Amino acid sequence: MIRTVISIALPVDERLLIQKNVISHGTGKKRICIVTGTHGDELEGQYVCFQLNKIVQENLDKLNGTIEIYPALNPLGIDSITRGIPNFDLDMNRIFPGNPDGTMAERVAYAIFQDLQGADMVIDIHSSNIFLREIPQVRVNVNTAERLVPYAKLLNTDFIWVHEAATVLEATLAHSLNTAGTSTLVVEMGVGMRINHGYGNRLVTGIFNLMHELGMWSEQDESHLISRPVVSVADKVSFLNAEASGIFLTEIRNNIIVDKGEEIGCIVNPLTGEVLQEVTATVHGLLFTLRAYPVVYQGSLLARIHQLDES
Repeated sequence: MIRTVISIALPVDERLLIQKNVISHGTGKKRICIVTGTHGDELEGQYVCFQLNKIVQENLDKLNGTIEIYPALNPLGIDSITRGIPNFDLDMNRIFPGNPDGTMAERVAYAIFQDLQGADMVIDIHSSNIFLREIPQVRVNVNTAERLVPYAKLLNTDFIWVHEAATVLEATLAHSLNTAGTSTLVVEMGVGMRINHGYGNRLVTGIFNLMHELGMWSEQDESHLISRPVVSVADKVSFLNAEASGIFLTEIRNNIIVDKGEEIGCIVNPLTGEVLQEVTATVHGLLFTLRAYPVVYQGSLLARIHQLDES
C-alpha cells in the first residue's frame, strides 16, 4: 500500500511528496524500514528498493511482519541529479531530526524522522559520491557498535567500518534515529550516479537474511551466500591523499589486498608529461575505497585501506 509520509506545497502549484510502500503479512509485529535517496546523486538504493518490492510481493506468504520501503527521501534531488535539496543548497542528511516549525526542508526531515521512529530496524542505503568508488560496507558509530555490529554482519557486505564517535555527524538520519532508540544501519556502496546490479543483489540477499534473523522472513535458502565481512575498529583505516593537483591514473580496482609500498596509481600533468606523484600503499591491507573521478587537487582523497596483520 502506497502511503504519503508528507505532502508539502511548492511555490508554483505543485507539491513535494515523500512516499513509502508498506507491505504487511502474517501475525508478526516486527517492522523493518528501507530508506534511500537522501542524496539525489546516489542511485544504488533505487535498484534495491525495486528488487525488494518485487520479491516480497511475489512471495508474500514468506513475510511475517511489515516492511516499509522509502525509495526517495529527497525526490527533488533525484529529479534534478542534485546531491542536496535543490534551491536550498542544503545536504538533507545534515538536518535531522528536523523541526516541525522550521523551513520546508526541516519540516520534511521532521516528518521522515517521526515516521521511522519505533521500527525494529532501519537500513539507510547510500552510494558514494561521484568521486569515490566504495565496496559494499556498513558504517557504524562506535557508541552503537556492540548493539549493531551483529546485525551488520548479516547484510552480505564485504566490510564494516566502526567509526569513532568524533567522526559521526550528529545531524544525520542514522545518528538521530540511533540516539532516539531506533536501530539504524548505514550501507554505502558503489559510486554516485550509477547502479551496480551485483552490489544491489548482494544487499537484497543480505536484507532478507537479516529479516529471517528477525523472524520476519521464513526462507533462508541463500544463507550460504552471505559473506563474512572484515570489521574495522579503532585506528585501522589509512587514508591516501593527493600531494599534487593533476590527473589520477590507476589500473587497479578496489576490494583487493595491497602490500605496503605497492603502487596504487600516479598523478600526472597532461601538459608536460610529468609524473607528479607515485601513489603507493602506506600499509598492508584491504583497499576498500578508490578514487573514481580522475581530476584531483592537492589533498583530494585517493584511497582508503583497512590495515591487516601481515602475518
